[in-house]
Amino acid sequence: TLDVTVENRVATVTLNRPDVRNAFNETTITELALAFDELGRREDVRAIVLAANGVAFCAGADLNWMKKMAAYSDAENLDDATRLADMLRTIYLCPKPVVAKVQGDCYAGGMGLVAACDIIVAVEEANFCLSEVKLGLIPATISPYVIKAMGENAARRYFLTAERFSASEAHRIGFAHEVVTADKLDETVASIVKSLVTNSPNAVGEAKLLVRDIAGKGVTDALLLDTAERIAKIRSSLEGREGVASFLEKRKPSWLN
Repeated sequence: TLDVTVENRVATVTLNRPDVRNAFNETTITELALAFDELGRREDVRAIVLAANGVAFCAGADLNWMKKMAAYSDAENLDDATRLADMLRTIYLCPKPVVAKVQGDCYAGGMGLVAACDIIVAVEEANFCLSEVKLGLIPATISPYVIKAMGENAARRYFLTAERFSASEAHRIGFAHEVVTADKLDETVASIVKSLVTNSPNAVGEAKLLVRDIAGKGVTDALLLDTAERIAKIRSSLEGREGVASFLEKRKPSWLN
């Protein structure tokens, strides 16, 4: 259900079920988890783009899959939901930076996929919706990532109302980093990816981890010690020393070779 390519140190994972608006099922969930786990460990990959084929980015869960789940036992439903949760966590914890390239509508579980990414770029025409309560459900497994991305206040509204909202609203509430015209989507994502792959791979990974570990924490003595230890460690790392040396010597750092 995916197309996966690697070119010039950039992996592109493309949802490829356009006939069902890229709605995901158990196969898609398994393939996404495997793809991001593998790509996260590949030394020739420095950034990952999550994209989709067709007019929609992702309509959420496949209706046939949901129908099948309705007949599951409680234990089977829990096992199924856990696989989805594990897949989202794999994307979120991927050591490589992940850019979501949202070329169309993004609903329900699709918003969870996007929210698990580091950077979100959407076209102006894209609509977003957390539609679960319309079906008597809740956006539970995606909630850790969606709430982090849009904030608690916005989540209170859109989790409860299931209103559809625009890309400009997604940008206003902080869910989308950039909103562009359709003809600028490729160019904008390429520019962001270029920044990612030309920076120190080790530093990019550590910076991603830094945000995840520090966000929301109080400024305590323990936190200050933690951050001091992090900068001390990276200063003495191979790429840390090489980066400073190349800057002073006015040459390209070795990771650009």
